[in-house]
Amino acid sequence: MSSPNPAPHPDEPHESSGLAERLNWLRAGVLGANDGIVSTAAVVVGVAGATTASGPILAAGAAALIGGAVSMALGEYVSVSSSSDSQKSLIAKERRELEEMPDEELAELAYLYEQRGLSAGTAEAVARELTAHDALAAHLDVELNIDPDEVVSPWNAALASAVSFTIGALLPFLTAVLLPASLKIPVTFAAVLVALAVTGGLGAYMGRAPMFRPVVRVVAGGLLALGATFLIGTWLGSSGAVG
Repeated sequence: MSSPNPAPHPDEPHESSGLAERLNWLRAGVLGANDGIVSTAAVVVGVAGATTASGPILAAGAAALIGGAVSMALGEYVSVSSSSDSQKSLIAKERRELEEMPDEELAELAYLYEQRGLSAGTAEAVARELTAHDALAAHLDVELNIDPDEVVSPWNAALASAVSFTIGALLPFLTAVLLPASLKIPVTFAAVLVALAVTGGLGAYMGRAPMFRPVVRVVAGGLLALGATFLIGTWLGSSGAVG
């Protein structure tokens, strides 16, 4: 039966089922694309600053793309796996305690609500109602701030990171490899900065934050990375260190 009171602020995400999983996908995707753009662009621009030959640029760009995608996927998988394993262990522990000592767990839940400001009678009533509805979810929420339906998948996060990194990396890779020598560096710079502005704006939109500062931060960081590698590559090329 639906509640007689309408939910306030209907534009806010009060329904959380699956929210962590979706946000994890989006977070990994945006970060992966951003890293793919910056890291691959920095490599190809640095090499292009040292030499105009297409072979070294192609090899360096391909290595940066493939190696970066694999590295991002592995890193995301390890990180999310650790978090997921910890959450699953805590959920199993709480389920076992509810089976073995239900009265103690009920008293603990009432105590926790009392600590949040409810009177003793109200806290006990709330604890009993929530226990009758879903004891495990109630305890996980109050004690551990965990939703059992939102344990994230490391495989999903790893796949999202690898795919998004590859998509992001393809932009500077293709501009640096396919364009003529006179256009490689300026077009790659321009394309990368525009792409970073898009990813920065998308990240701010997902977080429901103002876009200006995130966009400026990510574009400034990308410009710094490209400028540094280009200057180093140019210096190496002019010094004769790179043939």
